[in-house]
Amino acid sequence: MGSQRNTFVTEFKFLFADNGDVSIMKQTCVAGAVAFALIMAGCNSASNSANAKLENKIRINGAGATFPNPIYAKWFDEYHKLHPHVEINYQSQGSGAGIRQLLAGTVDFGASDMPMTDQQLSQAKFAVLHFPTVLGAVVATYNIPGVTQELNFTSGALAGIMLGKIKKWNDKELTRSNPGVTMPANDIVVVHRSEGSGTTFVWTDYLSKVSPEWKSKVGTGASVSWPAGLGAKGNEGVSGLVKQTPYSIGYVELVYAIQNQMPFGKVRNASGAFVKADLTSVTAAAASAKVPEDFRVSITNPPGKEAYPIASFTWLLIPEKIPDADKENTLKDFLKWMLVDGQKMTQALSYAPLPSEMVAKETAAIPKIQ
Repeated sequence: MGSQRNTFVTEFKFLFADNGDVSIMKQTCVAGAVAFALIMAGCNSASNSANAKLENKIRINGAGATFPNPIYAKWFDEYHKLHPHVEINYQSQGSGAGIRQLLAGTVDFGASDMPMTDQQLSQAKFAVLHFPTVLGAVVATYNIPGVTQELNFTSGALAGIMLGKIKKWNDKELTRSNPGVTMPANDIVVVHRSEGSGTTFVWTDYLSKVSPEWKSKVGTGASVSWPAGLGAKGNEGVSGLVKQTPYSIGYVELVYAIQNQMPFGKVRNASGAFVKADLTSVTAAAASAKVPEDFRVSITNPPGKEAYPIASFTWLLIPEKIPDADKENTLKDFLKWMLVDGQKMTQALSYAPLPSEMVAKETAAIPKIQ
């Protein structure tokens, strides 16, 4: 930039010689040229600074649960607006995939609707921390032509349908709980997840608690041997297949049913009350939970008259040791932001915020990340 400034000065001296009043014009022009050169130098400096920031862009990759994908997409976008140099890329592939990729080291963090098992943690090459993010519900959504009323489901009805024992919509187990509703005689088409899924874990965890037959024949897991039904990938896939298939029933996270304007039923809880999934009933489900220090806990089929019985926390899975200091500091800062500002965004997407006691415990746990 110094050579550019000298060129401007030389040119102006050539044009304006010292002859009378013209010297004043020469001095003015030289001063302008110098000022222009300094401005250009400042622009280059600003440009170099911007380029340096671009070079220091922090990219963090994660994968896992579809259950919280709507709120995660919102959070990562809002956090990027606050920190333009940070990009958090999240692939909604299912809890099982998130755990596998985290353990394989192909992502910086995983996400799951089920806590990792003791066996998975023992097999990991590094310590993994669980951070609950929100509370959500899994609902029974259905497509029954001609039925516009909101249905009631007992635990026996849901287990019987999933086991393939209740085959018709007009089965007595269904009609008894839905007086005044004309249930069709059509066959029930069951839709379930086709891949390892935290949503499936929550659903089967509930069924195992309320149905001894389900527990002994199928059990709890992210992926199980389904006695009946059609498989679809992700909450998105199950929602889409139920919408396309008359007389079908499936299980999805609450927000997917709401966003797709799909009906979903009330479920009879441990207190005998038929309860609809909403912010109040999901929050009530967590009220009696005894949360351990590592935050791994199940809250399905809880006590409480107002509690929705198929609710769960969902977790971010983060390595305790992160070699990249920029990624470590960014993930810790994001967690702090998520526990405060992020919680204010949950209800608009039909998730329940974390209880204040859990927020305090998680905040205290963040420094464990190093």
